[in-house]
Amino acid sequence: MSGAAVCELKDVRLSFGKVKALNGVSFSIQQAELFAVIGPNGAGKTSIFNVLSGVYRPQHGSVSFGGESILGAKPHRIAKKGMARTFQNIELFENLTVVDNLMLGRHHHLNYHWWEALYWWGRARTAELQNRRKVEEIIDFLEIEGYRDLPVGMLPYGIQKRIELGRALAMEPKLLLLDEPVAGMNAEETEDMARFILDIRSELKIPMILVEHDMGLVMDLADRVMAMDFGTPLITGAPDEVQTNPEVIRAYLGPMSEAAVAEVAEEVSEEAQ
Repeated sequence: MSGAAVCELKDVRLSFGKVKALNGVSFSIQQAELFAVIGPNGAGKTSIFNVLSGVYRPQHGSVSFGGESILGAKPHRIAKKGMARTFQNIELFENLTVVDNLMLGRHHHLNYHWWEALYWWGRARTAELQNRRKVEEIIDFLEIEGYRDLPVGMLPYGIQKRIELGRALAMEPKLLLLDEPVAGMNAEETEDMARFILDIRSELKIPMILVEHDMGLVMDLADRVMAMDFGTPLITGAPDEVQTNPEVIRAYLGPMSEAAVAEVAEEVSEEAQ
C-alpha cells in the first residue's frame, strides 16, 4: 500500500503501574483499508482504541491522525478531526427514535448560534435540513427504513448494533473504529453486518480498524491483521499469514509442542481454503 497514512502509531507503550497494557505497538492505516486487531482477552485491543480516541495517553511513542499528532488531545477534539467509534456495549439513547439517535452523530457539523436554532431560520434551518438529508442517506444505506421513527429501546439487538454503526457514520468519519461490531449477534445478523462493513470500505472508502473475536469474520474481511498478546504485537500481515503463525496459535491455545502447532496451522489453512 502506498500514499500518506491516515493514522499511525509508533512504538506506543502504555502502563498502569507494573501492568504493561501496550508494549511497543506500531502500525499505520492507509486509505480505504480494513485493518484488524486480534488477540485473547487482555491482549490490549481496547487499549489501542482508547489511545487513538484520546481516553488514554501513553507514556511513550507517537500517535498521528491526518498527518498531525493527536497525542494528549481531548476525545472531543479527536472526534472533531474525523475519528468515529462504535462500542461493544451499545451506547444509544433508548427513548429516542432511530432518526434522533442518528442526528446526534451530526453534532460536529452544527455551525450556527443558539438564537438561530430558537427561531428556526438562516443557517440553523439550512444546516438542520442538510443534516436530516445525510441521516436519511444512512438509513437507506443500512436498510433500517422500517425502524426510523421507533424508539431504539424497543428494537432487536442486531438492529441496535446497526444503528450504533449508523450514528458513527453520521459523523462522516475519516477513520472508523469498530469495537466488536458483531458481538452477541446470531449468524444472520453477523452476515448482514459483514456486508455493511464491506460496503463502507468499497462505497464510502472509509478506512477502518476492527477489533473482533469472530475469527471467521476477521479473516474474511480484513486487508491486514495485527495479532497481540499481553500488550505486545506478535505479527502483522495478511490474514492467512497471521492465522497460521505459531505464536498466534500458542497465544490462543496455550503452550504446545512444535508438532501440535504445525498440525493446528495445517487444519486452519485447510479450513481457510
